[in-house]
Amino acid sequence: METLFDKLPFKPANILLPRNCDMTLWSVVACDQYTSQPEYWQRVEERVGRAPSTLRLILPESCLEGPSVETDIMEINTTMTRYLRAGVFAEYPDSLIYVERTLSSGRVRRGLVGMVDLEEYDYEPGASTMLRATEGTVFSRIPPRVAVRKNAPLELPHVMLLADDPQKTVIEPLEGQTGEMHALYDFQLMEGGGHVRGWQLGRAQKEQVAGALAALADPEAFNARYGTKDLPVLLFAVGDGNHSLATAKECYERRKRLLPPELWGNMPDRYALVELINLRDDALEFQPIHRLLTNLDPKQLLDDLVAAYPGAYYGTGEGHVLHWFHGYTEGTVTVPNPKAQLPVATLQAFLDEWLEDHRKVAIDYIHGEDVARSLAERPRSIAFLMPALDKGMLFPTVIHDGMLPRKTFSMGQAQDKRFYLEGRKIRV
Repeated sequence: METLFDKLPFKPANILLPRNCDMTLWSVVACDQYTSQPEYWQRVEERVGRAPSTLRLILPESCLEGPSVETDIMEINTTMTRYLRAGVFAEYPDSLIYVERTLSSGRVRRGLVGMVDLEEYDYEPGASTMLRATEGTVFSRIPPRVAVRKNAPLELPHVMLLADDPQKTVIEPLEGQTGEMHALYDFQLMEGGGHVRGWQLGRAQKEQVAGALAALADPEAFNARYGTKDLPVLLFAVGDGNHSLATAKECYERRKRLLPPELWGNMPDRYALVELINLRDDALEFQPIHRLLTNLDPKQLLDDLVAAYPGAYYGTGEGHVLHWFHGYTEGTVTVPNPKAQLPVATLQAFLDEWLEDHRKVAIDYIHGEDVARSLAERPRSIAFLMPALDKGMLFPTVIHDGMLPRKTFSMGQAQDKRFYLEGRKIRV
């Protein structure tokens, strides 16, 4: 078993879980959700109160640029240390956890919690590692996240990795083997997050998983799967949490520079805890991520968009059709003969350049069309509604064309995102 996992970028980890806690208060949604809805986080704050909770161990993205961010980060690190000293956690050594998450739709998404080797991960364009980013990384978003992680004794993952396993050989067989595993948790998530159950794999299940992953990682099988020749294996692609995993990589690279190479293998922060999901899971749906811009004149932005692309016009036609909504008005702009493959790439390329000249305008990335429309009803706001990406095209696109534009897709609605639950020590 160990030999097989040693050759793979995904491995068992020493996983921390809370004990003697109200799990419904312990587990909160990923920090990058509901950034334009502070009332969500306020409800969570009021609900959690003084109970032990991952809410005290994470910094919601909406607070990253707040006036007290440095104090907030110090308080998070202090709370992590206090929880460790107070025995809030039980540790499960060398573990993989099989997870069943009942989503808001009623469907069950299956996953596997373990750790990935950051030596096998690269978020730069043109990467050839076994683990790669699927979307462009916004490098300006890394430093504030590094500030949160660099002195933290713990990590709590909301990263979800994707494996393209059409025969369902890695995760799905575990569904019928839960009776041979150790049950760890079973509870309802807050704020409409559904239900989550988890089991610790036994030795037989770990060997089974390692063998299935090794088969997926076989170079000949990989190239046959995608009709390629001699291309490096892409075993895992980041589904959710791209910037969090990029932050873990950056922190590891910084610490690595301070130590001799012979010590790198024993560095706890060489690894990052994640949940692995099968791209082919029937419960996994790709949702579009809409663009919301605030503090602007919507008409000026639309006129500038039309002027930015030769032949672009208001209305629907042949090409990339960009659907917008502001106030109680909606319409479309068509960009004919686009150079990009996806409408989101056409829009994002324009917005990136336009925002450089309009520094007071804010952009947010919104899950859910209803939410985007509602927020765009506010004065001086506009939303662009994006189409969904066919998930079957994800791996072939990354293999052949490289990364997608950032925030191209979302794995489900906001309430279906990963909730913080498990942890791992990243400091000796």
